[in-house]
Amino acid sequence: MKFKSPVPVKWIAEFISAELIGNSEGQVTGLNEIHKVEPGDIVFVDHPKYYDKCINSAASFIIINKKTTFPEGKALLVVDAPFDAYLKLVHHFRPFTPSSKPISESAVIGQDTVVFPNVFIGNNVIIGDNCIIHPNVSIYDDAVIGNNVVIHSGTTIGSDAFYFNTKKDREVWYKKMESCGRVVIEDDVEIGAGCTLDRGVSGDTIIGRGTKFDNMVHIGHDTVIGKNCLFAAQVAVAGAVIIEDGVILWGQVGVSKTLTIGANAVIFAQSGVASSIEGNKVYFGTPVEDANIKKREIVLLKRLPEIWEKVKNLK
Repeated sequence: MKFKSPVPVKWIAEFISAELIGNSEGQVTGLNEIHKVEPGDIVFVDHPKYYDKCINSAASFIIINKKTTFPEGKALLVVDAPFDAYLKLVHHFRPFTPSSKPISESAVIGQDTVVFPNVFIGNNVIIGDNCIIHPNVSIYDDAVIGNNVVIHSGTTIGSDAFYFNTKKDREVWYKKMESCGRVVIEDDVEIGAGCTLDRGVSGDTIIGRGTKFDNMVHIGHDTVIGKNCLFAAQVAVAGAVIIEDGVILWGQVGVSKTLTIGANAVIFAQSGVASSIEGNKVYFGTPVEDANIKKREIVLLKRLPEIWEKVKNLK
């Protein structure tokens, strides 16, 4: 999430009751979690396992629960509970604002866009020209939708990320990380019926130009999908995934979190992607492998009884 204007780190330290160490004259330009940080961002960390990764990331300001060394030019904001400090900042800079109308007065809808009955459009949503929004679509706050976009019935754009701060030494193990990111849908995209696109935790979930979704596709938080991709029904993509241009995912493909699928990869139906894979190849299986190799394995498995009988007869 980018702030409307830079915020002095001194103000933020005072607001969250933090001890400020390091660059006390810095200006904070945004709030992000570790997968999406950029220079000028503030980020939080509350587990020693992730201290180094967070401190040495692109983030300029780190909310942390321990004094430690850090690169010159950065700043630490030391508090007892970094996660609570993060939530306080989210609630301040992107507060929950109830909607009292089906289409918010702050929404901007372009020329020749058709919005069918029973559509909900939240606060600060931007929809471009020549779009069609079919009945019973819900578009949550702050979503950005380009020109010539079609969204079919029952789809939800911008639901909260499935993302939790986990501590098993407390009564409630999973505490929700409030989502302050957006969904951004570029021009010429078509989203099928009954799809769900989660907003980013703090960054953007992005659907690239010309990409097409079949029905019942789920896209997790902060995932970035390239241009001209094609996803068949019941594809599910976890959070913080990068899918490059021209990728085809056939029905019921599952994609794990924080990985990359290279450009023009094709993945056959009911496959599972567990780690990053190269582009310009065809894949199949769980976990996915080169489709030709996987097919040969399946043929061999079918022949195992026959092979076993031959081996027994040789004895």
